[in-house]
Amino acid sequence: MEKTLNRIHPVSDPEATYFLQISWEKDLGTGFGILLTDGQCAWAGTVSEAEISKEAADMEMIKEKYVEELKKALVAGEGSAGKYNFVIS
Repeated sequence: MEKTLNRIHPVSDPEATYFLQISWEKDLGTGFGILLTDGQCAWAGTVSEAEISKEAADMEMIKEKYVEELKKALVAGEGSAGKYNFVIS
């Protein structure tokens, strides 16, 4: 299983620090687990392949392109620092 951990400062609360962990088996396109923590509380969930396909279709994007954008936004080391904003609600 692959995992990444990113520190994020959401635009909704720029003084706060959160940690975002993404884990997947094959690639993000087959679904992934997500864990978000602020150091006191943690929230976990999963995103299925069907949900990814539906979101790509809703955005009128080819699934592969949508998955590439997910990788840029969620996975460290993609050279996308500062290109994506996170809002915590």
